[in-house]
Amino acid sequence: MSDRDPQPVERQLPTDEARDLLALVREIARREIAPKAAEEEDAGRFPREAFTLLSESGLLGLPYDAEYGGGEQPYEVYLQVLEELAAARLTVGLGVSVHTLASYALAAYGTKQQQVEHLPAILGGGLLGAYCLSEPASGSDAASLRTRAVRDGDSWVINGTKAWITHGGIADFYTVMARTGAEGSHGITAFLVPGDAEGLSGAVPEKKMGMKGSPTAQVHFDDVRVPDDRRLGEEGQGFAIALSALDSGRLGIAACAIGLAQAALDEAVGYATGRRQFGHPIADFQGLRFMIADMATQIEAGRALYLAAARLRDAGRPFAKQAAMAKLHCTDTAMKVTTDAVQILGGYGYTADFPVERYMREAKVLQIVEGTNQIQRMVIARHVAGPESR
Repeated sequence: MSDRDPQPVERQLPTDEARDLLALVREIARREIAPKAAEEEDAGRFPREAFTLLSESGLLGLPYDAEYGGGEQPYEVYLQVLEELAAARLTVGLGVSVHTLASYALAAYGTKQQQVEHLPAILGGGLLGAYCLSEPASGSDAASLRTRAVRDGDSWVINGTKAWITHGGIADFYTVMARTGAEGSHGITAFLVPGDAEGLSGAVPEKKMGMKGSPTAQVHFDDVRVPDDRRLGEEGQGFAIALSALDSGRLGIAACAIGLAQAALDEAVGYATGRRQFGHPIADFQGLRFMIADMATQIEAGRALYLAAARLRDAGRPFAKQAAMAKLHCTDTAMKVTTDAVQILGGYGYTADFPVERYMREAKVLQIVEGTNQIQRMVIARHVAGPESR
């Protein structure tokens, strides 16, 4: 519809290495990921070969230590990589974010021996991870989880069902939160469970309105035996580990949301500058120009917000409030921008001939995963106004 190519995002990157890294990611996204996105999403095909390529390129362990095969990049850089990947295909960007989330407990709380034994394969050996916290009856109230691990000699036996698991049934490893003690948040422990463990199985993936190429499924644990040397952190520390991981994970969701919104804006601008009505490109009409201006402004504001939170994290400062703000604002922005992109394309926007309808369907899930936006508002309010009095 238009010969106008999208303008590259102007990024502030801390090093020449980071600039080269982003250039590599853009090339992989342009050549290997974006061209297959529409067809594979429509077919519900998971792009495992894309994740293999990303692993071989050193892109599945960017924020982790080089000692174990990671990229040792600051979160400020890692999140911008996620944004570029999500702009090409959300299934890939979000998948990298989930893999990073699943690797967190081992990288941050594992023993030296555990890290030496498992991290190299996880960060650069082609493995793909999943994060198991939610259950059918415990989503936002994650501390009420029922999956139980019982000590049996030098092992633990896990029974229960996890729900809404990205990469459920296809992951090579699962970071699992299970109850090992009393009710409440202090009775939960984290485990690193191999994907081929006996008794572990994935259910039929959920039928979703978007992200059909990314399997989301229940994962069943039927007498899954895990040696104690795969317990991560101390007994009863699992819920604190889970919350710490989610603070960082929410920044990943925020970056993916901005990538998706940027893709929608680029598509809308390309269409509006090429589509002519009444003898002019529709981008000349003030109503659409103002929509485009608002879309661009909200995207820039979201990018600045998630990067500000990332820089706090990189500096070792508290960032939980800012992570919740970034997740809230960026995912709401993605929903609004993708909806407006459909409107700008008019009837064409409602068809599968253009990607904006897919972007709109995909954006919705970002307001839900890793803590709904209602939960984010609760987190922010507690930081600003203090805990509830009840």
